[in-house]
Amino acid sequence: MNRKLEMRLYMKDHLPLYLFVSVLFVMGVVFGALMVNALSPGQKEEMARHVNSFVQIVNQGSEFGGQGTLWDSFALHLKWIGLIWVLGLSVVGLPLIFILDFLKGVLIGFSVGYLTHQLSWKGMLLAFVSIAPQNLIVIPALVMCSVGACAFSMYIVKNRFLQKRGALYPTFVQYTTTAAGMAVLLFGVALFEAYLSPVMIKWVAPMLVAQLG
Repeated sequence: MNRKLEMRLYMKDHLPLYLFVSVLFVMGVVFGALMVNALSPGQKEEMARHVNSFVQIVNQGSEFGGQGTLWDSFALHLKWIGLIWVLGLSVVGLPLIFILDFLKGVLIGFSVGYLTHQLSWKGMLLAFVSIAPQNLIVIPALVMCSVGACAFSMYIVKNRFLQKRGALYPTFVQYTTTAAGMAVLLFGVALFEAYLSPVMIKWVAPMLVAQLG
């Protein structure tokens, strides 16, 4: 019960940070989607070729995903979490955390925007099965890590440079525990990307082949 109360108080105290980081993600998604319109015809053609090749391979029954994808995906997620955690240890890394959040939003927005622009509603369907499910977990996890990193950096400023009071170790442990918890959660996401996402993509691949061809 006390743990739930502490979590509520933490969320309430850091609500402005949660809102700010969430808005950064949304801005990144919008910016990424708009970037699709800035692509040259040659760039669009090259990307369309890659998408077409991937869909054709999937439709032909080629296997993908599995253990290799699991560890590659988890390593990528772990790099994001680890980098945010490291940046949170220093006050100077605070702006870089915000940049990372914005860039993550740009990557997602560009991917979804391109598929939708290229394949209309079928592209939305492909994005829904290949991009959306895991990011429903990834984005909140990164938001929590980013807020924890920002809060820890501000704690260092308040308690070491301004007020000069308060124990740093318990706060550091709480911060590190949060990052570790999100890393475990993202391992579950990597499992989904390795073993369930390929199955979902195979379901929609036949609908895309005719349009891409």
